[in-house]
Amino acid sequence: MPAFADILPTLPAIDHITALTLHNAAGEQVALIETKPGSSGSVRLYHALWLQHGCINHAAAQQGLALYAEHTADALAFPGKHPNIDRLLAIGPNDALSVQLVLA
Repeated sequence: MPAFADILPTLPAIDHITALTLHNAAGEQVALIETKPGSSGSVRLYHALWLQHGCINHAAAQQGLALYAEHTADALAFPGKHPNIDRLLAIGPNDALSVQLVLA
C-alpha cells in the first residue's frame, strides 16, 4: 500500500487555494482547513475529494480514509490527533459536507 507522501503528489494541485471551508446541511461552517504546514496535505486531499464527488459524503470520506493511508490507522489509534481524518471517520451514510474554496 502506498504511503500518504507518495499519494499526495498524484492529487490535483492547490496553488490557487489558501484554505477551504466545510459546511453542514444547515449551511453552518464546521471546519476551516488552511493551506499551511501541517494541513496543506489535507487541503489537497479534501479538494480532490470535492472535485470527484461534489461534496464530502460517505463515499468521499471512505476514499479519503484510504488516501490518508498510514495516517488513518494512527487516527484510529489516537483519536483527536488527526482532526481532518477524524472528521472523515465521523461521516455516516446519510451525511455530507459542502466545500467552499478560499482562493489565493
